[in-house]
Amino acid sequence: MIFAFPRPSLGYLVLPLLFLLSCKENQGQQMEKTHKFTNALADETSPYLLQHAHNPVNWRPWSQEALKDAEKENKLVLVSIGYSSCHWCHVMEEETFEDEAVAKIMNENFINIKVDREERPDVDQVYMTALQLISGNGGWPLNVITLPNGKPLYGGTYHTKEQWAKVLTKISDLYNNDPKKAAEYADMVASGIADANIIEPAENIGSLTEETVTKSIANWKPNWDLQEGGDKGTQKFMIPTNLSFLLDYALLTGDASAKAHVKNTLDKMALGGVYDQLGGGFYRYSTDAHWKVPHFEKMLYDNAQLLSLYAKAYQIFKNPEYKAVVFETIEFLDREMKNTAGGYFAALNADSEGEEGKFYVWQEAELKSVLGNDFELFASYNNIKPKAIWEEGKYVLHKPMPDSAFEKEHSLAENKLKVSKKVWRDKLLKARDERIRPSTDDKIITSWNALLINGFIDVYETFGEIEHLDKAKSIYEFIKANAYDDGKLVHTYKKGSRQKEGFLEDYAFLTDASLQLYSATMNTKYLKFAQKLTQKAENLFFDTASGMYRYNDGDELIAKIIKTDDGVLPSPNAVMAHNLFRLGHLEYKTDYTEKAQRMLSAMVPMITEHAPSYSKWNSLLLNTAYPYYEIAVVGKKAAPLLKALAQNYVPNTVVVGSTSESDLPLFEDRYFDDGTFIYVCKNTTCKLPVETVEKALYQLRNF
Repeated sequence: MIFAFPRPSLGYLVLPLLFLLSCKENQGQQMEKTHKFTNALADETSPYLLQHAHNPVNWRPWSQEALKDAEKENKLVLVSIGYSSCHWCHVMEEETFEDEAVAKIMNENFINIKVDREERPDVDQVYMTALQLISGNGGWPLNVITLPNGKPLYGGTYHTKEQWAKVLTKISDLYNNDPKKAAEYADMVASGIADANIIEPAENIGSLTEETVTKSIANWKPNWDLQEGGDKGTQKFMIPTNLSFLLDYALLTGDASAKAHVKNTLDKMALGGVYDQLGGGFYRYSTDAHWKVPHFEKMLYDNAQLLSLYAKAYQIFKNPEYKAVVFETIEFLDREMKNTAGGYFAALNADSEGEEGKFYVWQEAELKSVLGNDFELFASYNNIKPKAIWEEGKYVLHKPMPDSAFEKEHSLAENKLKVSKKVWRDKLLKARDERIRPSTDDKIITSWNALLINGFIDVYETFGEIEHLDKAKSIYEFIKANAYDDGKLVHTYKKGSRQKEGFLEDYAFLTDASLQLYSATMNTKYLKFAQKLTQKAENLFFDTASGMYRYNDGDELIAKIIKTDDGVLPSPNAVMAHNLFRLGHLEYKTDYTEKAQRMLSAMVPMITEHAPSYSKWNSLLLNTAYPYYEIAVVGKKAAPLLKALAQNYVPNTVVVGSTSESDLPLFEDRYFDDGTFIYVCKNTTCKLPVETVEKALYQLRNF
């Protein structure tokens, strides 16, 4: 995970006895099959919580009742946060939380709460901020010890059982022997969390200019890895929000270096081991700077956003390997992550049989046994050479060069490589499927599925195959049926789950997806639902003091969360601002566009100084600083024209259509029975209507 905390760290808050032990990211084993103990987590549906249901620790799920019991019993609260595909979470579960002596200390002195961060990202946000303030770093498992009121005394990540027992004893002694000191310290940390979520509203919108964009990019460019792609570092995260913004920026400004950097990054990712070269789909991140050895869990949010990114990049670069990545990723998602009733699961674990990546990696002898005479060419294609061994003779499949270069080097006809690849894939997938599979986190997360709706729409608009639009519609209907009730969204759905919370990201991302569906289909039910969700988000989450939106509804946590930075997910506040901006253009609502601009203006200092963590805001800055166009297609034959327009990617545009008369301002007085016309507009000023996509694109280029 990538963190962005540009405000000064409050590391001085660390008590001398609480210096953190080194932070790792760790790995785990399968749960024992016979159970000596059972705790309250056995009644939960989260796979992560269920992994801890038979620890000797008296775990409870997060609830206000648990905190009230801590107050009644005058006990500290231990909040342990992780997720099912977290490698080191499994290690700590087996090594530490299965230990009966450690459990005895926990049960006697603490109210112990387990949290699935994917079910309760709000709880995770608060306590991850605490850990950042206390120690300056972060990760999972996230283990926080708090007062009964939820204010943190201690924060750490992975601990051995010996380390953990010492921490528990020291913190318990501090609380019992000097409760005043403990309360003062916890108040300081809580105050720091609150300060970290303060956003000062902007006075004016005068800084929303091309110069601000240019400054932001200039500050970011020195951190680009021009050889390997992505940003410099010993690990590589695929942040689609960043690459999508940079691609739009390059197209709008003609910045050839930015365009080349994005293409190089996309190429390296597609060739690397961070992409499952056999089964399709991307792993979570690369553990090296060359995209070769991944952290092997597969997350829905990564693959959803990368569908959009590679589809968009295909429109610009026409690289057939991007198309292959898109279609192979869809095959993977449908094969391994789709719920039979609809919707897509959250994640696949990195581990199987207690080893990270065991399901995915290969020994040379295995490959020779499965492939026979095909091995030599396969080995060249996938870099099966001694210098490419990962560890203990294991190989992570990756390609040293694109297919076109490989064909040329080996004097292969294009069809020969294509046929060989299918043979290799069929044989190896069959062999791989005989292995013990990683576990699946079968929660269906509303916001992540909304990202996948967008992914499928972008694939449909790029390649024109109706089945992908149908997939997007199907996810939308599933969410409406299972995660939307009485006008409210639920963040996670699973049969039997008692989760009722919906967060800003659910409303913001699903609004965005609904607007995308409206643009692709012309069906106004999606527009109306987007409007409804926007108003609900306004009622539930708007924070008058900051002019932004709170992450959660209510005040059960020790501080409100105003989530403005991007990570592996785009900032929900930035997506809300995008939604307001787009709705403002569709409905000619200047109050919406002005609100979006005020939100954006407040983020300008962060955009310019910390661009990699604020790309979704930077995308909105492009919409504001450069010309933004509305394209309306009106008439009985609007559908094919709309589809043809979508296959020509143009940044800074919103495209909608109607086959009948409509009261939407963009369509007013523009419908005629005897023709279909395309209207190209900028800030409600329109060119003369035209009847072909070519003429409309010409108008865009020469407005």
